Amino acid sequence: MAINLYKTSTPSTRNGAVDSQVKSNPRNNLIYGQHHCSKGRNAREIITVGHRGGVQKRLYRKIDFRRNEKDIYGRIITIEYDPNRNAYICLIHYGDGEKRYILHPRGL
Repeated sequence: MAINLYKTSTPSTRNGAVDSQVKSNPRNNLIYGQHHCSKGRNAREIITVGHRGGVQKRLYRKIDFRRNEKDIYGRIITIEYDPNRNAYICLIHYGDGEKRYILHPRGL
């Protein structure tokens, strides 16, 4: 993972560094859920809660916690940010053609 250093053009960019992750669209068969866009409104679209609204759409990623693929080599394709758990996840492409998300271990 590379760290991008920026030139100082304003005081806010002084000593700034950004960790550049590989960004890609999530796979359709590995995500689920619907985004909720009620924005504090009821069934008649009348605002009932004034301080809610404008949330970002977040779809859940299916994470493989079991890792039951034994004796099959896998290759990391992308490293993505998971907005639901404040962590990075890896998309692994196994030798038999299956793709799964796992939590990104440090140093991998």
